[in-house]
Amino acid sequence: MANTRDIQNRIKSISNTKKITKAMEMVAASKMRRAIEAVLKTRTYANLSWNIVLNLSQAGNSNGGQALHPLLAKRERIKKVGIVLITSNRGLCGGFNTAIVNKAHKSVEKHKELGKENSEFIIIGKKGAIVKKHYNYDIAAEFSKEDIISEVKEVLPIAKIVLDDYLSGKYDKIMVAYTDYVSASKQIPRVKQLLPIDITTQDEYLGIVGEDTRVGIDKEFIDKKKEKRLQDKKNTYEYTFEPNPKEVLDEMIPRLIEVQLFQALLESNASEHSARMSAMHQATDAAKDMADELTLFYNKARQASITAEIAEISAGANALAE
Repeated sequence: MANTRDIQNRIKSISNTKKITKAMEMVAASKMRRAIEAVLKTRTYANLSWNIVLNLSQAGNSNGGQALHPLLAKRERIKKVGIVLITSNRGLCGGFNTAIVNKAHKSVEKHKELGKENSEFIIIGKKGAIVKKHYNYDIAAEFSKEDIISEVKEVLPIAKIVLDDYLSGKYDKIMVAYTDYVSASKQIPRVKQLLPIDITTQDEYLGIVGEDTRVGIDKEFIDKKKEKRLQDKKNTYEYTFEPNPKEVLDEMIPRLIEVQLFQALLESNASEHSARMSAMHQATDAAKDMADELTLFYNKARQASITAEIAEISAGANALAE
């Protein structure tokens, strides 16, 4: 049987680890509350603004019409795809990073099947570099990510690269891979088409997955959007621009793309902190169970040692009596 001192040392070590994981759980919970508050405040605006962009795209491309703006124009041939991949800077968040990287990889494989080769990644968060290490994909740019995102200006450099590379023809399609926040216990990795803006793409709204109803998302809002989308595919919107379409859209479309990137980053942040809190909670529970098991093992070892000592004393006393 193991030495009781060794068992005590292991119990102490596990107890110290449990304190660390518990502290990390509390920190993640605090960050998660702030991240969820931010994501819920902006989600409706981001989706309504995207709805405007989709309608503008439909208005320009319906009935063979010319696109109102280069960012709204469909390209006949897709030769290169750029993927904005949002991950975390640190680990200890369960399968958060693995899930979104695998989702992005599957998206690339889908493009290969369609003959759309040469995909490049623009990564946000240090853990996104594993796409180069594991899958040998090219990384065009890498950006750090803050734990708490509060302003749109934090995504402006990323948006500038995306817009400039798309307009210059470097990429024919831009996707954003992020993790959609559903609840503290559920996060869903998604790959959303950002450019070209296409009303026919599925799952176009950020923060709304399928028919899911969650805190901060009204089921009536989802139902109305589904009904409106069906109607939009039949109707064509007419817009009046002042002073002219070019000046208005040159200013508006890039801003709305920035909003989409900002919202995707907020969704990923809320998902990351939720995943980390859940992972640390599970680690704390596992450490407690292990410490309880070792304590029971220690008590058995100590009891066996005492029993052995009593047996030795009794044997010695019997020997003296004889």
